[in-house]
Amino acid sequence: MAAQDVKPYGKTNKSDYIDAEAIAEAVERPKMRFVPIKSDDQLDLQSLHRVRERWVMRRTAVINQIRGLLLERGITLRQGRRHIDAALPGILEDASAQLSGALRVLLAQLRLELDPLQMRIDEADAVINKTAGDNEACRRLVAIPGIGPVTATAIIAAIGNGAAFKKGRGFSAWLGIVPGEYTTGGKQKLLGISKRGNSYLRRLFVQGARAVLQQSTKQSSGLSSWLAQLTTRTHRNVAAVALANKLARMAWAVLAKNEPYRPPCWSAQPQRNWPADDAWLRPGLEIAFAIPTSTDQRLLRSG
Repeated sequence: MAAQDVKPYGKTNKSDYIDAEAIAEAVERPKMRFVPIKSDDQLDLQSLHRVRERWVMRRTAVINQIRGLLLERGITLRQGRRHIDAALPGILEDASAQLSGALRVLLAQLRLELDPLQMRIDEADAVINKTAGDNEACRRLVAIPGIGPVTATAIIAAIGNGAAFKKGRGFSAWLGIVPGEYTTGGKQKLLGISKRGNSYLRRLFVQGARAVLQQSTKQSSGLSSWLAQLTTRTHRNVAAVALANKLARMAWAVLAKNEPYRPPCWSAQPQRNWPADDAWLRPGLEIAFAIPTSTDQRLLRSG
């Protein structure tokens, strides 16, 4: 059980006896959520992702420090590791650059620190790619747009076969990519995404959704049509999170139902042609027609 689910059952002060009593009371609740125990393979994958993420953060910190030191001397470099790899050797060899000898030594040392980090990250990526290729569930997940070997193995390490969730919405809510809710007095109020749960996995889904948005025209007919309609009425950042929500539900369905990914199909919805003199009634009629009506109202509509 999660600690925040047990805490409401604790009374007054904290002691081992009070904690044990709270756990005993919480475990008897019919709607209590339990944390499934991970297998050894899941723990190994999770450890690999954590170590790789730490190396990526260190690499990003070194790159930002190099760009900051050069910016103080009037040399601007574009963001991205490949721009550092392409420009830094020429800067160090350029005698006309107004760089002191001490700074050149520091930049050379930072470059030497960057190369082993990149080598370790490449080795971790090779292990992840091999694991994703050998695992049948990962191969099914990789077929989903926006999900690669890194995201697929991270999903397996986090939820296994997805049996801890009854439906895909539970998985997306656990990731924190659904709106938060603050409803009171019968008035529903939806906030921004909750950002609760596994932040690493949530970031992977959002990054994958952004990649799919950039190549939206190359997706299946159903997904590309849905993205085209979504991006016309909302901001691209909101569309990316909405797509990440959809991808998370697809991933859960592929794991929980043990089925291959099937691209969504597009079914064109007929548009109603409203008379010109009833234009002012159009919003109300659209709402009324969406509500199940009685037989008399159906006859009135057909007439």
